[in-house]
Amino acid sequence: MSTLVAGVDSSTQSCKVVVADAATGRIVRAGQASHPDGTEADPAAWWDALGRAADEAGGLDDVAAIGVAAQQHGMVCLSEAGEVVRPALLWNDTRSAGAARDLVDELGGPAKWADAVGSVPVASFTVTKLRWLARNEPDAAARTASVCLPHDYLTWRLTGEFVTDRGDASGTGYWSPATGEYRPDLLEMAFGRVPALPRVLGPAEAAGRTPAGALVSAGTGDNMGAALGLGLRPGDVVVSLGTSGTVFTAAERASADSAGDVAGFADATGRFLPLVCTLNAARVLDAAAALLGVDHHEVSRLALSAPPGADGLVLVPYLEGERTPNRPDSTGSVHGLRLATSTPAHLARAAIEGMLCGLADGLDALLAQGVRAERVLLIGGAARSEAVRRIAPTVFGRPVLVPPTGEYVAEGAAAQAAWALSGAAEPPRWEREGLETYEADAVPAIRDRYAEARDHILSR
Repeated sequence: MSTLVAGVDSSTQSCKVVVADAATGRIVRAGQASHPDGTEADPAAWWDALGRAADEAGGLDDVAAIGVAAQQHGMVCLSEAGEVVRPALLWNDTRSAGAARDLVDELGGPAKWADAVGSVPVASFTVTKLRWLARNEPDAAARTASVCLPHDYLTWRLTGEFVTDRGDASGTGYWSPATGEYRPDLLEMAFGRVPALPRVLGPAEAAGRTPAGALVSAGTGDNMGAALGLGLRPGDVVVSLGTSGTVFTAAERASADSAGDVAGFADATGRFLPLVCTLNAARVLDAAAALLGVDHHEVSRLALSAPPGADGLVLVPYLEGERTPNRPDSTGSVHGLRLATSTPAHLARAAIEGMLCGLADGLDALLAQGVRAERVLLIGGAARSEAVRRIAPTVFGRPVLVPPTGEYVAEGAAAQAAWALSGAAEPPRWEREGLETYEADAVPAIRDRYAEARDHILSR
């Protein structure tokens, strides 16, 4: 009888649970439950969704181990009694943008932050949210005895242990991937004092056990979970098109980009995960579908019926502000609108090209840090679009590989659970088949025109 493990992906929009064979990674069953909309949330909603998703997956009574991966950066504040002080501020809440600017200045500039923690904080980072809380809700700040992240909260609810992992800790702004230590001085500068923080576990270390006896692994952030689920190796660059867009790779050394474009994260294996994040990815396609009054399949068909470059129509997709470049208060814009480009097909094409151009800028930023890009892997909800797959090579200027549709964050969490259960030196390498390769000639004019429109916004 096979040993089963469970992986949890507690994302912005939903909780997904997969139950897999620990030896092969074969998915046995799965479940999903939605999360409330918004940029802040009661963490109890994540716990409730985990229960509902687990029930839909047939329960977890027969699993030997569980791993939890979750959205990064979210600020969860707990009282001395372990009660949630206020709704968690999520990664995509930009109200702390001013706090981020102040913190960067107070330490002495972006290069100081990059040297300290590998990243220059923007509104997404936990440290900026804590500064916002201290300034704007002093009563809530005073009641805060400890601070953790979304995956830490769920692990605590499962085991009673207050722990985290190096991957998720590296997105707080007060833990250094280079040294493997918290920076309490930065936390005190932001919050005015140092609340209790989760103990940082090693990659294969277990957090504890559930009341039913299942082992619970250290858990990690969602991007680190996806890297585990894909079996990412140096030379692979992942472009993930979920609610946010991310471009990341596996690296042997910690990175520090003083420009702030590349976040120098740690991964969930003991290595590192330099990453560029945009706030707007799959939601750009949602917006295009809503504007055109069609479904996603029709957006794809329309886009493929328009020429590359959409005859000069450009959509800069800063629909909810933007993280990279750091423009939290910006809005989306359309450029090159003429009678000839005022068609549904042109708008659909411009939306997809604009989304991909933002990620291509991220790929350039990684390459500038010395990253190798031998393969580009395209994953995430928007990667299911045929138009996205076929247009991506024209924007990225290289072939794009699309793995089979899967829940890679949850599968990565399951792989981590299997790793903690086995005690092996390295995580399991579950074989994956069915990579599809998409090739097309690069169309430099797409990115040139996009850059003109983007720079017009940035110059204002």
